[in-house]
Amino acid sequence: MLAFAKDITEKDPRHPDEDNQSKLKDYMDYQRRLDHEKLIYHSLDHGKTYLQKTINDERGDAGKIKKYLKQAFPVSCTFADSGTLMLMLRKLVNAHNESNSWYRLNAFYFSVVLDCMERFTRVYNRLVREAPEKALEYKISEGVEVDFDDWVRLYFHDLDFMVGKPLQQPHFTFRKRNQAVEEFVKKEQAAGVSRGQAMESAREKFNIEPDAIKAVLGKPIDEKDLELLFTSAENPIYEYLYDTNSDEGFLDGESLLDHAYFLGHQLKGLSFEEAETIVSDIEKLSKN
Repeated sequence: MLAFAKDITEKDPRHPDEDNQSKLKDYMDYQRRLDHEKLIYHSLDHGKTYLQKTINDERGDAGKIKKYLKQAFPVSCTFADSGTLMLMLRKLVNAHNESNSWYRLNAFYFSVVLDCMERFTRVYNRLVREAPEKALEYKISEGVEVDFDDWVRLYFHDLDFMVGKPLQQPHFTFRKRNQAVEEFVKKEQAAGVSRGQAMESAREKFNIEPDAIKAVLGKPIDEKDLELLFTSAENPIYEYLYDTNSDEGFLDGESLLDHAYFLGHQLKGLSFEEAETIVSDIEKLSKN
């Protein structure tokens, strides 16, 4: 199974305050309608199927294949050609179907997943609106549209590999971080260092993973980058998310997971500007 920031096998997420707040209850009801395993599988399978079809149809026409990659894999095509992407997709699908292990993704694999999921959710949501009976066949969300922005915020660790690249969704919390990184890099470059050197300094300041730096700089992917690190499914890799007593928790014994859901219900459906206003108000209240 692919290991994201949160457990994709969770079928019945709950928040301790949802019975007292109708908006939060609606948000948690939406979360309970999602089957994350199926959403990820169909996204990856859709990406793999249409990439293979394009390779077959274009019969080695490099120009047409490259054009397709820019449209279907706008992020990951910057570091991988069609053959590498096909290999990565096969590895991702196989790992996702393996129930005995958790497979961790690096920035390159998260880039592929982002491309596939962003494209598939557009297709799926259109089916929900225009052909709901077909959408139900996927058994992904019980007939409601998938909020891709909300999904990425919950299940991605960050979007560091997108620093300097345009984001198609609000992705408020990740966008704020990326803007801070990019501003730091620009200041470093203005002082006379190269972008590569500036990104290395940013890696230390913002605790960015080396593979994300490599992706941002457009460096070619190598054999080591194609590895998926795995651990036993019995390993409690998400246990810390539920802990209300550790230093990782928030005020009043709130767990990291509860905090993520609570923030999510406040940001869901908002533009970047609207989200910025909401978070600013929250910060003001917490200071008072």
